[in-house]
Amino acid sequence: MSISLLKKERKDLILKEINIHTRISLTELTEKLNVSEDTVRRDVNELAEEGAIIKIRGGAMSKAYHHNSNLKETYAHSQKEIIGSKAMSLLKPGMLVLIGGGTTIRELVKLIPDDFSATFMTVNPLTAVELLDKPNIEILLIGGQVSRYSQMMVGGEVHQRLSEIKADLCIIGTNALDTQGGLTDSDWETVQVKKSMIKASAKVAVLSISEKLNSVMKMKVADLQEIDYLITELPSDSPMLSSFKNGKTEVL
Repeated sequence: MSISLLKKERKDLILKEINIHTRISLTELTEKLNVSEDTVRRDVNELAEEGAIIKIRGGAMSKAYHHNSNLKETYAHSQKEIIGSKAMSLLKPGMLVLIGGGTTIRELVKLIPDDFSATFMTVNPLTAVELLDKPNIEILLIGGQVSRYSQMMVGGEVHQRLSEIKADLCIIGTNALDTQGGLTDSDWETVQVKKSMIKASAKVAVLSISEKLNSVMKMKVADLQEIDYLITELPSDSPMLSSFKNGKTEVL
């Protein structure tokens, strides 16, 4: 009975970590749970068979990130609605917006009014499809190889295209954010594309549920000082956000 309970606790923790961070590697789960990778792999396989998560190479992905997921089944759905609403305040007609993907950004796209006119460039095919519902948005999808890990375009062509533009605003999500570590992720290709997106933009907004704050993954995307806007579901004067306020970053 105790062994079964421990296994359930492990699987519950794995599910929570995947839902918070969207994607996570087997190595990171192994370190967090302090068990063998074989044990984590078995738990992940069982969760995938139960339909709770999606297996990807070297790790697992939140079911809500899948293209046919129901938005209301998304982890922290109400918090992400608040973040999407706050992010709308940054959008101005006629902008060139460089936008990523993910469930929080999906909430933002859903809130864009039908009469809003701007150009959105994205490296995420799912975001491009979601933008098709907005009749006055011009959509530019940057081509390349699609990463199964991040569901975004990766490779040399992507970096070349991004080097040729200067967007008014870059809107991206994050898997982890810390005052010292900055924005971090665990996939090399994802990190490199996000770096290029930030470099290609005049302003950068990061959307993140508060549960991702004060967490760090293996690879750095950017320092906190490179972010112009941090948007969470918390009130901007929340004590949890005080350490994220610096000379450049505006917390919304």
